[in-house]
Amino acid sequence: MKILAFGASTSSQSINRKLALYAASLISGASVTALDLREYKLPIYSADEEEANGVPNDAKKFLEQIQSHDAVVLSLAEHNGSYSAAFKNLYDWASRQEQKVWAGKPMLLLATSPGGRGGATVLATAKETFPRMGADLKATYSLPSFYDNFDDKKGITDSMQLEFLRNATEKLEA
Repeated sequence: MKILAFGASTSSQSINRKLALYAASLISGASVTALDLREYKLPIYSADEEEANGVPNDAKKFLEQIQSHDAVVLSLAEHNGSYSAAFKNLYDWASRQEQKVWAGKPMLLLATSPGGRGGATVLATAKETFPRMGADLKATYSLPSFYDNFDDKKGITDSMQLEFLRNATEKLEA
């Protein structure tokens, strides 16, 4: 299974990128492509910009990445209860090219944050809207208190949280 895995953040130390890649690594036999949002340079979406210049090539490249993989593992960064600005902008541009951004691909949708809610607000929003945008949502998982529950070398250190994530990855594999 070819998996596209990424965190919806442009931080070079993104905890959501770490979680997405870790989750993808738990899927046996998977070939994982790590997508980095920092590689997508886009103007802020506006109808005027689209009319003047069309959909940027980087938005098209993002869609091609999704379409060329069998599944998506995405971990959402939560900024003030919503998507990060960079992810939302890329998502908006991509939807102007293809309304079903997620192309019917099976998806494991994740979130984490330093706080106890683990990005639960943004995860709930995406869980509600991503299926309308073409995601075949197989499972969701939120890791609370990232720095208390994750080690860069070992992954998730809390056995209960690890079991929750393993259950989610098994649903993507099925």
